[in-house]
Amino acid sequence: MSLSRLILAGGTALMLSFPANAQSMPPMDHGSMPGMPMPQKPAKQPPKPSGEKSDHGTEHKPGSAAGPVSPAGECTAEHARMGHCTPAAHPAEAAKPAEAGADDGMAGMVMEGQPTEASPSDPDCPPEHAEMGHCTPKAAIPDPVDRSQSAFGTDLEPGNAPAPSPPSDWYADRLHSPAEMARARAAMMKEAGGTTVAFASFDLAEYVVHKNKDSYRFDGEAWLGGDINRFVFKYEGEGEFRGPLDDLELTAAYSRAIDPYWNLQAGIRYDVSPNPSRTYAVVAIEGLAPYWFEVTASAFLSNEGEVRGRIEGFYDQRITQKWILQPRIEANFSAQTISELGVGAGLSNLEVGARLRYEIKREFAPYIGFEWIRQFGESARFTQASGGQVSDPHFVMGVRLWF
Repeated sequence: MSLSRLILAGGTALMLSFPANAQSMPPMDHGSMPGMPMPQKPAKQPPKPSGEKSDHGTEHKPGSAAGPVSPAGECTAEHARMGHCTPAAHPAEAAKPAEAGADDGMAGMVMEGQPTEASPSDPDCPPEHAEMGHCTPKAAIPDPVDRSQSAFGTDLEPGNAPAPSPPSDWYADRLHSPAEMARARAAMMKEAGGTTVAFASFDLAEYVVHKNKDSYRFDGEAWLGGDINRFVFKYEGEGEFRGPLDDLELTAAYSRAIDPYWNLQAGIRYDVSPNPSRTYAVVAIEGLAPYWFEVTASAFLSNEGEVRGRIEGFYDQRITQKWILQPRIEANFSAQTISELGVGAGLSNLEVGARLRYEIKREFAPYIGFEWIRQFGESARFTQASGGQVSDPHFVMGVRLWF
């Protein structure tokens, strides 16, 4: 039994001494283990004293906002661009003197994979995204216009260079014969505005309610041609019911477009009534004046050498899509007194009125209205002598149509 007690006492002593020996063992050097090279710790650089200035003259203070200095393996290029860390200088580069104009802490440092020249600025591709390969920055395009020294855009003076000539090299001519292409272009031009059109209208076809007697009146025109050249026929007359025509004018003229809004006309006018009849040479200009006024100015030279003139115009004021109010005015002039026609020199008469029509269709629109006719000068005296009214206000009702 003494031997067993001796063995038990020896084992207990050995177990109690093992923790103390473990604590007194030196730490294991992992760098000395084979196959496990460890990076060398960078040497610590002494901090710059407070108040020391760099080559730029800026003062370096401890605890700047540049962030903590991290080893090169822990601070990647994209993190450095985002301001998350500051990469440490390479030992070989740190030994070189700082270049002129560079910061003391970053002098001579070139990061691996970073371009030495600044990339063009592109707001859609920031440098940090370009470094990660997410996008490719666009090359900066220099502005050819010095906006601070020269005018540009609408500030430039209007040019007076002649317009370029229209192209004459038709690609289809390489595939088809010239005669076939000429026929195709003629058909296209005809459909695009060269078509011959026939048109006839009655702007006025009305019953006139006078003070003493009722009468009728009509005024219209017809034409045949296109947008540029037309043959125009105008007709205008008035008379009493169950009586002869008091006035009837027939005009035939050639009309030529001289502007997108104006036509020049020349022709012949023949007055069937009153007696004696007259034949006139006519020159007129008609078209659309500013603010959508339809205007016609005519000059007449009779076979007796008499010179007369006329100005008339109207304006369509749309109240709705169907209701249209049309003010209308007409003034007649004469260069001399024509006693056999009852016309005095100067302003002979003036017609002013307004008609309200309802367009059942564009081609058919009944209307009602009011009109006032006034004679002036010698024409007024001729009218009184014949028993007529110098001032004649009256109501009208009729229809405007065209086809």
